[in-house]
Amino acid sequence: MIKNQLRANLLDKNNHSVMVVSHRGDWRNAPENSLQAIQNCIDMGVDMVEVDLKKTKDGHLIVMHDQTIDRTTTGKGKPENYTLEELRRFRLKNGAAHKTTHLIPTLEEVMLLCKGKILVNIDKGYDYFKEAYCILEKTGTVDQCVIKAGLPYEQVKVENGEVLDKVIFMPVINLNKEDAEKIIDSYQKHLKPIAYELVFDNDEKETLRLIQKVRDSGARLFVNSLWPKLCGGHDDDRAVELHQPDESWGWIIAQGAKLIQTDRPALLLEYLRNKKLHD
Repeated sequence: MIKNQLRANLLDKNNHSVMVVSHRGDWRNAPENSLQAIQNCIDMGVDMVEVDLKKTKDGHLIVMHDQTIDRTTTGKGKPENYTLEELRRFRLKNGAAHKTTHLIPTLEEVMLLCKGKILVNIDKGYDYFKEAYCILEKTGTVDQCVIKAGLPYEQVKVENGEVLDKVIFMPVINLNKEDAEKIIDSYQKHLKPIAYELVFDNDEKETLRLIQKVRDSGARLFVNSLWPKLCGGHDDDRAVELHQPDESWGWIIAQGAKLIQTDRPALLLEYLRNKKLHD
């Protein structure tokens, strides 16, 4: 199955390819976090899709980024104020804010669509860690999902220790914070994560030292090229709008990143394939 190869690529420290992570799916061509946006990613050969979670009034986990449904749907208000059936009355909007035929998907629907086809990165979903894990178990997709949080190991252990070793957990480390190295050291001592998501707003000496430290640990590096403050200025727009892909994606790869989260999945795939860094 495709998922087995993708998981193997993620786990293999000697794998030289770079994995593409699509932020909220292919949102330029379908409503963000929709089943169609995810299917588009599967069709184009993306390795991993990032989704966000919220909970409905009647306890269903849905895929939704914002605190309200105002921007992305024809409805208004907070998702937790609606039952799933009530939310189904609304339609998702596309990037131009026009109504579409698409519905808000549940996490279960997303995982069934992705099963055996693409890895899934649950971003804004730590608050529902255990509930999400139950859905992963139910759908048989535990082994193709990455759950992450920007929290110290000690807190994650207390809150979710019973399932922490059953999933791929990826710490998010803001390298601009004073305690960044301390948090990295704690994770390395107790968990030795498969990957770290690193966030940094500059490419100065101290930032590069910490990036190298994580790289030397053997963990995979996950970097966001979504906007400048996440990657020291080496973002998607620099690659696409300024026509400087080598100074953007190329720079990120040169730092050792094996996963790049992007809002330009098709163009990043093309770049990597031209560099022989992706199938």
